[in-house]
Amino acid sequence: MTTTYILQLYVFILAGFVGYNIITRVPPLLHTPLMSATNAISAISIVGALVTAGSRHSLLASVLGMIAVTCATINVVGGFIITDRMLGMFKHADAKKDAAS
Repeated sequence: MTTTYILQLYVFILAGFVGYNIITRVPPLLHTPLMSATNAISAISIVGALVTAGSRHSLLASVLGMIAVTCATINVVGGFIITDRMLGMFKHADAKKDAAS
């Protein structure tokens, strides 16, 4: 392994650790707006992953791009589902009955 790969691995591990610590400390009140912003960022990631998957530089780049498209799409869909459920918690009881019928 070269120094570049070791440095990239170090940055990746550090980013994962910092990201986990930041997300676990988000108060519930800020969760819905944060999820909306995260969905927008993931949508941008999907565009970048599509470009990577279709670049035809190598088979590895195409496979990794396809995996990135799949993961980012799951993230966006899951984020919208969670945001919808959280917003549903703020509806009045009468509105919930009307939505169910």
